[in-house]
Amino acid sequence: MLTKTMAPAVISAVILATGSVAAEQTNAPAAPKTPITVTEVANGLENPWGMQFLADGRILVTERPGTMRIVAMDGKVSEPIKGLPNVVQGGQAGLLDVLLAPDFATSGLIYFSFSEPRANSKNGTSVVRAKLSLKDNGGEISDGLVIFRQEPAFSGRHHFGSRLVWNTDGTLFITTGERSSQRDLAQDLDTHLGKVIRINADGTVPTDNPFVGQDGKRPEIWSYGHRNLQGAALNPATGTLWTTEHGAQGGDELNIPRAGKNYGWPIITWGENYGGGKIGEGTSKDGLEQPVYYWKPSIATSGLAFYTGDLFKDWKGNVLAGGLAGAVLERLVLDGDKVVAVEKLLADRGDRIRDVRQGPDGAVWVLTDDADGKLLRITPAT
Repeated sequence: MLTKTMAPAVISAVILATGSVAAEQTNAPAAPKTPITVTEVANGLENPWGMQFLADGRILVTERPGTMRIVAMDGKVSEPIKGLPNVVQGGQAGLLDVLLAPDFATSGLIYFSFSEPRANSKNGTSVVRAKLSLKDNGGEISDGLVIFRQEPAFSGRHHFGSRLVWNTDGTLFITTGERSSQRDLAQDLDTHLGKVIRINADGTVPTDNPFVGQDGKRPEIWSYGHRNLQGAALNPATGTLWTTEHGAQGGDELNIPRAGKNYGWPIITWGENYGGGKIGEGTSKDGLEQPVYYWKPSIATSGLAFYTGDLFKDWKGNVLAGGLAGAVLERLVLDGDKVVAVEKLLADRGDRIRDVRQGPDGAVWVLTDDADGKLLRITPAT
């Protein structure tokens, strides 16, 4: 484990971001370039994955090896929060996303996803609801309850999905992966693999989910035919869920998952097998949904956010999508549900972008995925 006592970061850079067309599907032109300032608020985070802003201005951050910490605005990183469950580690497995309950100020409840050890050396994505008691230098988790377990479990360390998003009606969206080796199960409605899940805050199933009461179909499923969804956010203009998912070699997708719809994996895809070779039946088929946008080549999409703040006035309503292998934060300009322009941000840094959020201050906050992971704050250049 890295040493977590650190002085406030003072690295700050003014960057003129470069615009680029990122995908073939929309043939979107380059968006106007935005002069930005990037400030390194903290470093030394071990493969950070998800973050949430607390009312006191601090940020709750998960680290994939199984720890959760609190980062102050001066860059100080807390001791590990106590009471977290054991997680499967290695590859893409570990402690993943975190989400505050809507009434966190009074209930202290948080939700987090992780790769849970199961019987016979298997594992799967699970979600816990627990109480977080904050301390000056960390905190403690208590009363943890698993409210969702992805079934069936498999051995392996890949494709856990794992973003958590509150719906406008108080239900909880959970994204999952198809565990890589089990890609055909993304089409199997008797499994949770390669699905968007919708449950109530206590883990029960909403009665209006699309497959409730249907034999051989998991009632928690909202949409299916996904590969590995690692970005998710609600569009504030419409209240609908948007997601990003990893393609194979090429073919990352931006989707609007709708109840009961099939998004095609692995029957259709804009990507191909690693090393080359066709997957499935092509890029389209009747009855299967097309993405709003796709990336070819892939940027390995991760965190997703809609910008609604006032610092970047020209960004309002835009989508911000992180790229891991692409080492980029992309700003997607929308016209309704269509991407009409694209700007690449942070491309000169070479950082794997794991999560992106808009902060209460209107700045854009980013986590970089590295053994010496960083928390970055993006503001307009002055």
